Amino acid sequence: MDQAQITDLAITGMTCSACVARIEKVLARVPGVESAAVNLATERARVAGSADPEAIIRAIGKAGFGATPIQAGAPPADTAPAEHQEVLRLIVSAVLTAPLLIGMAIPSLMLLGWAQFALATPVQFILGARFYRAGWNAARALSGNMDLLVALGTSAAWGLSTWLWLTTHHAHALYFESSAVLITFVLFGKWLEGRARRQTASAIKALMRLRPETARLRKADGEHAVPIDQVRTGDIVIVRAGERIPVDGRVIEGQAAVDCAMLTGESLPTEAIAGTKVAAGTIDLDGMLAIQATAVGAETVLARIVRLVEDAQASKAPIQRLADRVSAVFVPVVLCIALLTFIGWLLVGDAETAIMHAVAVLVIACPCALGLATPTAIMVGTGAAARHGILIRDAAALEQTHAVTTIVFDKTGTLTIGTPKLTEVVAATGGDRQSILAIAASLQGHSEHSLARATLDAAAQATLSPATEFRTIPGRGVIGAVQSVRYALGNRSLMRAESIDIAGLSAAAAELEKTGHTVSFLAELSPAKRALGVLAYSDQVKPEAGEAIRRLHALGVQTIMLTGDNAGAAAAIAEPLRIGRVVAGMQPDGKSGEIHRLRDSGEIVAMVGDGINDAPALAAADIGFAMATGSDVAMETAGITLMRGNLLLVPDAIDISRRTWRKIQEGLFWAFAYNILGIPLAALGYLSPMIAGAAMALSSVSVVGNALLLRRWRSKSGAFTPP
Repeated sequence: MDQAQITDLAITGMTCSACVARIEKVLARVPGVESAAVNLATERARVAGSADPEAIIRAIGKAGFGATPIQAGAPPADTAPAEHQEVLRLIVSAVLTAPLLIGMAIPSLMLLGWAQFALATPVQFILGARFYRAGWNAARALSGNMDLLVALGTSAAWGLSTWLWLTTHHAHALYFESSAVLITFVLFGKWLEGRARRQTASAIKALMRLRPETARLRKADGEHAVPIDQVRTGDIVIVRAGERIPVDGRVIEGQAAVDCAMLTGESLPTEAIAGTKVAAGTIDLDGMLAIQATAVGAETVLARIVRLVEDAQASKAPIQRLADRVSAVFVPVVLCIALLTFIGWLLVGDAETAIMHAVAVLVIACPCALGLATPTAIMVGTGAAARHGILIRDAAALEQTHAVTTIVFDKTGTLTIGTPKLTEVVAATGGDRQSILAIAASLQGHSEHSLARATLDAAAQATLSPATEFRTIPGRGVIGAVQSVRYALGNRSLMRAESIDIAGLSAAAAELEKTGHTVSFLAELSPAKRALGVLAYSDQVKPEAGEAIRRLHALGVQTIMLTGDNAGAAAAIAEPLRIGRVVAGMQPDGKSGEIHRLRDSGEIVAMVGDGINDAPALAAADIGFAMATGSDVAMETAGITLMRGNLLLVPDAIDISRRTWRKIQEGLFWAFAYNILGIPLAALGYLSPMIAGAAMALSSVSVVGNALLLRRWRSKSGAFTPP
């Protein structure tokens, strides 16, 4: 099946979650659209399917909104001009409204009716024109939004005041200040809300700033500075001390310390020499480097990180569906309540009182807070996590992580450093240790396994012969021929499968396993079948592993280690770390099967692995944590990618997920509570239109402001503090 085309759009004209629901409804009717997600906080839409982008834009335009295509990884648009216009409108509105408020507070300074009309009318129809435009578009589409409520409420107050002025000529009985103050408050609230929302994009902007605009290319006639977009794979890029590296590549000349802090979170610089891989966005601290580009533009690790953060911030959490369902019926319900309020008060009082209480109902109702509670918290939470090297794939992963009850760890490369060393070679009776080492190294010459690398390092001085008929037995070992003799190198399971008697080596192997060694048996398969010896490997536990396990237990998460290693080596690692349960001797498919059993028993399971060898287990878990380096492809598949190998990022990821989840819950609670309490109070006459308008304006600001508190979150790993 062909992969669905993804179209990203910047949307203008949205004011509340009702607008989001309307755009998504419109997009669902466009032929070829498979799915559409609109995010109020980012003011973006992501559409999947085969639909023509122009047809999508036209559909959004007919709904009364603007849409502009954007490229994935493109920097956020410059919002300074729009913000300047917002401030200017707010200032003018406040200046025109102030004399009306003074007259209300000090009756002796009350303006004449014509003066009140002259001040309130431009506020109503010029500065408040945005509410009429958006409200009309909503009404035309047989929908509703916050702007429609504001336009109806303020128009009612302005219209009543105009009628009374023309018929009674009594300045003290007018309500022009109510409509003007309402519009001023709403403009102020929208400005505060927009300002807060713009702050949530700080993570993307910080990542974008890591990408240099130019690169220095080495050509036959010298060095030339060119725009970064002109660099191609294979080009030689020159980077001097103090400059950011513009591409992913391999150092071919020079030596320098490279600061990777803003990309991977590593606090200490790494040494780059010929052959070292480097990533775009990192900083050359003290030397000149010549780098051959292996990835440029959208293919660099930095660009992939930006896309991942963008995707997470653009996605919708499952909990948002509740707010979307409420928003779809919110405005019609509010209009009905306002009508009933008007009729009720008209029956017990006069028309003026009835209109003012109905206006209060219209203006206090605010679907904005409902629409902003979830996406704003997700934006800030994923941004804070990204700054500390925790890349969260999407909102669903963030929501799932907070509920994790069990963490499953791989051993090698996850709990351990992942660079084992060959520490002991035990030969069978009559055997020779050096020949055993040479045969084992020859067998593993083509293997990328960490134990193979350790064997080859130990046999660096030995004379090796190329292996033929080589094949890998997943989870067991390797088989191959060296100088026409077939050998097997692997664990007990492989020896049993090949009917090799290892009784003479079992005691030595068991003793090595008790001290935490991983053992491999070398056996001759033909012309004779006999065990030749045992190779023992040791791998150091990561220094922060114990603290990470302790913090997970403090969070109420149980820990399990699954490993293909022997029980003795597994226990030697797990017992000092106080891991709750150990399952040793696991095949790759066995790991995923164990995770399925845990899930079937009701556990919410996270798997922590290297993102490559543990792919089946990572896919089987509710959420996968990939321990990645800057060059790993795990970012594209894992639910959460940890850009450092520091295990303390695992409890950190759960912590930021739980904090973000709490902010979502708090935002939705206050959004619902605000409307549930505010609308009845307004209907019963306990809130004036001005107080209702102020409360409505501040409701969205409070929800966004509460989410912004997540920006204070800091990783407890102690390895990196972002600038």
